[in-house]
Amino acid sequence: MIIDIHGHYTTAPGELQAFRDAQLAHLEDPAQATATLAAISDDQVRDSVANNQLKVLSERGGDVMLFSPKASGMEHHVPDPATAEAWARASNDLVHRVGELFPEHFAPVAQLPQTPGGELGGVIAEVRRTVSELGFVGVNVNPDPSGTWAGKPVTDKSWFPLWEVIEELDVPAMVHVSTACNPNFHTLGAHYLNADTSVFVQLLQSDLFERFPRLRLVLPHGGGAVPYHWGRYRGLSMRNGWQDPGELLRNVFFDTCVYHQPGIDLLTEVIPTENLLFASEMLGAVRGADPATGIGWDDTLKYVDGAGLSAADYAAVTEGNARRVYPALDRRLAAQGR
Repeated sequence: MIIDIHGHYTTAPGELQAFRDAQLAHLEDPAQATATLAAISDDQVRDSVANNQLKVLSERGGDVMLFSPKASGMEHHVPDPATAEAWARASNDLVHRVGELFPEHFAPVAQLPQTPGGELGGVIAEVRRTVSELGFVGVNVNPDPSGTWAGKPVTDKSWFPLWEVIEELDVPAMVHVSTACNPNFHTLGAHYLNADTSVFVQLLQSDLFERFPRLRLVLPHGGGAVPYHWGRYRGLSMRNGWQDPGELLRNVFFDTCVYHQPGIDLLTEVIPTENLLFASEMLGAVRGADPATGIGWDDTLKYVDGAGLSAADYAAVTEGNARRVYPALDRRLAAQGR
């Protein structure tokens, strides 16, 4: 079985974006009507996925995708908690419907209603609702709700109540930013990768996993610059008295959203096999095909196939590690007899 742990609902019916637009218009001018999500039929949901993510997943040999709302659309920089909670609920409910309509192919992962102020009451409530009531297998956590890096690092005690409940519910958190609010940082080309790298260094300097030893974090996009600069982080750790980066690998995992063969080869050489989870991020940041190879940029299975992994390592990267890191996914698949 091929499990892709990183997919986004970038093709949701237009009613969802219309709801968001109405939310933002009401915040800008309270005289505008309160936002209401128009009805979305099951047929609309089926069509939005069957002709997009499901079609591509099947064509590329994939079986299951962990599916979350559009990352850049989370827009955690919008400061109103009530708006964030309604937006996360609407987005998550739609992802849940995808999982119910296509249970053999999609498992839901939650967007959280984070805001720059760092209020966690609604965030924790949505974790509990989606995981405990709706059967979500994971959550996405934005380490920079402001979009400008104005907040505290994820290792600060202000984050502890969130890490506590995520650890309690035994689901992993993918560390995934949303839209950049600083024009110096392109959202897809810089901000995402900066976040992956920055959070890893925050973790290096902290005792977060001593406090939360069962907390599991997934760094997307191949971990940003981390594999490429592994020696740098080892050297900085020795110089500054931090823990060795290898110690984080009890709790930190990397996906394979890296869009060329040399990148995947480096990733699989530097990061231990047990810490790698197959992912493509489709349909997401980079679309189309590499003209030099004819391979789709986000057809990352081709690159994993070309990485020279042993049969056992290949099975771990494409299935076994996902089932271990996401135990709720494993239970979901086992209930289906898979």
